[in-house]
Amino acid sequence: MGEDPETGLDELLETGALAALFPEVHAMVGFGDGEWRHKDVWKHTKQVVRQAVPRLEVRWASLFHDIGKVKTRSIAPDGKVHFLGHAEVGTRMFDKLDRRLGLFAHEVALKDTVRFLVLHHLRANQYSPDWTDSAVRRLARELAEHLDDLLCLARADITTKRPEKKRRGLQQIEELGERIGRLAAEDARVPALPSGIGDAIMRAFGLPPSRKVGEVKRALEVAVEAGEIAGGQAIEVYLEILQANRDKYLL
Repeated sequence: MGEDPETGLDELLETGALAALFPEVHAMVGFGDGEWRHKDVWKHTKQVVRQAVPRLEVRWASLFHDIGKVKTRSIAPDGKVHFLGHAEVGTRMFDKLDRRLGLFAHEVALKDTVRFLVLHHLRANQYSPDWTDSAVRRLARELAEHLDDLLCLARADITTKRPEKKRRGLQQIEELGERIGRLAAEDARVPALPSGIGDAIMRAFGLPPSRKVGEVKRALEVAVEAGEIAGGQAIEVYLEILQANRDKYLL
């Protein structure tokens, strides 16, 4: 939680405490380092911890988020490196680590959040602007109360030395957060009129499906927006208003 957690992690490594306490983390030391064309996972992890907001959930998740990479590295025929399923493998490793140490024995909520973040740490970085609103809403529902922590972890997980690539990555996460917020605000708005009112108007006043029905609904919506009548009422209330004001709404 300090301002310079990277130095603290280095001291844990030098004293042997890291290997004793967290062998899963210690296994990342020197893993990569230019070998097989991928970054040193330990150096990357330290940078993620340093860049993470000083919140326990995010800092712990930053430390553990890539522990599954050691067990999942594969090299494709073209020389490309893959870590398929490392989030899922890392989550199982986290479970074993927690059982061994009892690290979060008295903080179950904290443990559950860290576990969730390790499991889903790739989700936000996979976002693309061409996602549909439905896909964005689904992601927001699945992340639920962990959304802010996960976005913070995703920002910290960008450690590229290429300024333009880093800018694009951060911008993408920012766009995702703004889009989720915008859709949530839209979904929170109570509709001016209840669902099914168009069919009810046709039945009550003997109107066929036509532009006239849409005009009547729009007139009611305008009245709600102007504060002339209350919104969010039962269908029967609006039918009574229409009946009492036929000249205004139906002629």
